Amino acid sequence: MILGVFGPWQVILIVAIVLLLFGGRKIPELMKGLGKGVKEFKDASNGSADKKDDSGEEEKK
Repeated sequence: MILGVFGPWQVILIVAIVLLLFGGRKIPELMKGLGKGVKEFKDASNGSADKKDDSGEEEKK
């Protein structure tokens, strides 16, 4: 079985385990933190790309 493919029963099982471990009240907080982390990662990766472009333009002048 390929690791990247999940069937409906595997997804249901994973969701049930997460609910048991964290409870219904903690999940929105976890998702909010995950969203902020992804946003910061994207901003940082775009910022580093912008800095490389800026430094490249300065070298050409």
